[in-house]
Amino acid sequence: MSLSRRRVAAAGMAAVPLALAFGGNAQARGRRTLHIAGDSTAAQKYADAAPETGWGMALPFFLRKDLVVANHAVNGRSSKSFVDEGRLDAVLSVIRPGDFLLIQFGHNDEKAEDPTRHTEPWSTYQEYLRRYVDGARARGARPVLATSVERRRFDAAGTALPTHGEYPAAMRALAAEERVALLDLQALSLALWQQLGPEETKTYFNWTATEQDNTHVNPPGAIAVARLVAREALRRRVLGPRDVRRLDEPVPESWIGWPEAAA
Repeated sequence: MSLSRRRVAAAGMAAVPLALAFGGNAQARGRRTLHIAGDSTAAQKYADAAPETGWGMALPFFLRKDLVVANHAVNGRSSKSFVDEGRLDAVLSVIRPGDFLLIQFGHNDEKAEDPTRHTEPWSTYQEYLRRYVDGARARGARPVLATSVERRRFDAAGTALPTHGEYPAAMRALAAEERVALLDLQALSLALWQQLGPEETKTYFNWTATEQDNTHVNPPGAIAVARLVAREALRRRVLGPRDVRRLDEPVPESWIGWPEAAA
């Protein structure tokens, strides 16, 4: 993976909540905001990263216009590093009563070789996630936990394999303990990759002439995962029928765009 390219989002925009950078003052217009705190699988991507696409870029296509998406997810972050860099504080500073905080971390928490990001699933991972949950609740917003989207990995028989170890189970247990709505994207995406199979999933991931990336998706993959998010949010009653749209309609890839990174 090209880490330098995937960290474009950190340059220039690092300290600016995307609710302000892209969404404007949503509260001033009387709209609710769905804030995303997460890693590169959800994050906004920029022109030099195309066709790599975060699922957060496609989520607005499945939500009504009065529910604004503020995508604060940043490449390479874990539940720990997002907090340690002050990013959670920045998100909480713009959250308002009635908003949502959708929390998806795990990919980088798994990196035991990096102490700045690594957490243990049944201890520090849960402890950091509680800070997001408690912070949202303290501000009258609704926290929503989401297990990590699965990577593209198959065995020789064509069976899609889980890759996130104990982290999804730890998040599920925390969600039950704290009575937080859970979107089980790990299970949902694993089932989708199994349905598509080893070859077709290549058209959903960031496979190009120069890169074979089995972690990050392209526009079709982002649209597919965002559809899972919206459907599951409706099924779990996080969102209501009036909040969602196009759940069973095609969404053109051409709707995805990659802005230039801030200087």
